Amino acid sequence: MLDILYIDDYLAIVHKPAGWLVHRTPLDKGETRFVLQALRDQIGRSVWPLHRLDKGTSGVLAFALDAQTARTMGLRFESGEGLHKTYRAIVRGWPGDVGLIDHALKRMPDDMRSEREEVQAAQTAYTTLRRGEWPLTQAGFATTRWAEVQLQPLTGRRHQLRRHMKHIAHPIIGDATHGKGPLNRTLAAHMGFHRLWLHAWRLELRHPVRDTALQIEAPLPPEWELWHTPAVATV
Repeated sequence: MLDILYIDDYLAIVHKPAGWLVHRTPLDKGETRFVLQALRDQIGRSVWPLHRLDKGTSGVLAFALDAQTARTMGLRFESGEGLHKTYRAIVRGWPGDVGLIDHALKRMPDDMRSEREEVQAAQTAYTTLRRGEWPLTQAGFATTRWAEVQLQPLTGRRHQLRRHMKHIAHPIIGDATHGKGPLNRTLAAHMGFHRLWLHAWRLELRHPVRDTALQIEAPLPPEWELWHTPAVATV
């Protein structure tokens, strides 16, 4: 059963588990876990997803409960009007304390249209929350450095956070597409757990009818505690 973080007559906001798809897609025919279907069955009514999270990402995911709300909120999510998203991630290495990644991104192949610009401006703000080091030899280094960061996408591009962290040489751990395979495998074997270490922690938005401010948070999943074990040296 999904953890419902907020629900009224217009919106349902849930905590998406890592490894679940938002909805069915021919790109992953073998998957059987879909948030849309599970939520629809759980609350007994139709739902419309307002945005997407990658399969490996956990955290806050919003749905509309009627077609009009879906249209209204869909436009807001597309433009970013009145929306603020905050993510947590575990990345390779030690980024600076704070930074702004201002790096344009090319549209993904399945999102290209002749009438659209191929390259889009993209910005992500980050803050390093803590740094750690594990005694694991990797890529010629005697230890493996990692950091927990807070990420705020100022634009909404496909895979923006994953691509931006790769761009500054601090890829998100567990990212099979934009990360480092040997590092991912070494850490997964050491921890006994594998996932994309990216979590949609907070969503701030205006209610579509009442125009009140909503701030919804999804607690960090239990596996995040693996980065707080005594085996981790933090600085």
